[in-house]
Amino acid sequence: MKSRIPVVLLACGSFNPITNMHLRLFEVARDHLHQTGMYQVMEGIISPVNDNYGKKDLVPSHHRVAMARLALQTSDWIRVDSWESEQAQWMETVKVLRHHQSQLLRSATQMEGLDPGKAPSDPKAAPELKLLCGADILKTFQTPNLWKDSHIQEIVEKFGLVCVSRVGHDPKGYILGSPILCKYKHNIHLAREPVPNEISATYVRRALGQGQSVKYLIPDSVIAYIKDHGLYVMDGSQKGRGTQRNKEKTS
Repeated sequence: MKSRIPVVLLACGSFNPITNMHLRLFEVARDHLHQTGMYQVMEGIISPVNDNYGKKDLVPSHHRVAMARLALQTSDWIRVDSWESEQAQWMETVKVLRHHQSQLLRSATQMEGLDPGKAPSDPKAAPELKLLCGADILKTFQTPNLWKDSHIQEIVEKFGLVCVSRVGHDPKGYILGSPILCKYKHNIHLAREPVPNEISATYVRRALGQGQSVKYLIPDSVIAYIKDHGLYVMDGSQKGRGTQRNKEKTS
């Protein structure tokens, strides 16, 4: 029987705050890849965006990382990584992918007992790294001046996408409408969420600001953290820094 290709899923985004929908993306994507019979998902990584992303209501990254860690306490295969959030400036998604790819190659090298400066004898020894996103992100690839064409091509050609369906979006149409995506459509995996899940962090922030319940939309541990630290209240949640708006994001 042919061995499966190991895969690591990476999701970039604000996670402001992390929601149950973010967690479901990983589960749906893993099921889809496993059902192809070609892949074995080894790990999932959540990478919260840097504070300098410039979103007006973005709470500081140390809170977003802490909330993600709490949310992932019940997962045995997804983890949060703070590298992106700890950089001196906002990082484009492709640069985050490059960083994690280098980490995977380094780990493969160490497993082979080679010097850190040497590449593994078999590049395929390292798992494939794929960007995980919702179908709405495919649409943003069409937004002028938001993504660089060279970055879109590198993402879909070198890494690949696992895109989970969202209500009101036509991922197949987005692919057909983009010459780059169409060329590398074999490296874009479209996973269908069997139970429509439209929980959004935007709604969660609004509900919290209005004193409404968000129970069952985000993990209880995250709700407790938000309350303990006074996050997303009407007069205290606008802690984003910077003025840039037209920047790529993946969740």
